[in-house]
Amino acid sequence: MSKQKLSLQEQLLKSGLATNAQAKAVKSDKRKQTQQQRKNNVAVVDEAKELALKAQAEKVERDRELNQLRKQQEAQKELLAQVRQLIALHRQALDPDGAAYNFTDQQKVKTLYVSAKIREQLVNGRVAIVKLDDSYAIVAAEVAEKIQARLPECVIVFNQQANTDNPQADDPYAAFQVPDDLMW
Repeated sequence: MSKQKLSLQEQLLKSGLATNAQAKAVKSDKRKQTQQQRKNNVAVVDEAKELALKAQAEKVERDRELNQLRKQQEAQKELLAQVRQLIALHRQALDPDGAAYNFTDQQKVKTLYVSAKIREQLVNGRVAIVKLDDSYAIVAAEVAEKIQARLPECVIVFNQQANTDNPQADDPYAAFQVPDDLMW
């Protein structure tokens, strides 16, 4: 035995929640509305459809923002992997018996033990100190420039090479040499 599905109107009539007069009034109102729309070429404003379209547009916008955020995170991971690879390939060895080289990282003084040759290169800007995952490494200046282009916060100490060979033309004291033993 299959049950016949009843419309909402028939269900309300059967349960006694609505009367025949109310059902006829609703039908006639609906028929008048459709006739008036056809006669006046007025588009029906379907609130449910508008709400659904608005919700869909919001969902599309939210999905687009999430995609953009995901792409930014992936790009950041890619840059971090590139920097990690650069450091791993071009890391110079530290000398535990060497001299201490002090530098600051986030307002804290840190120390690396390096040879005299590396210390001189650090001062002259031929090598740099970089940080990744709470460890420090010494890399060549060219590698430090590549790292700085990708993640500038990873480069801790990078003394840019200054042109000391050519004094400035407008320096009034250029002709005077400063003695090495001058005490202040």
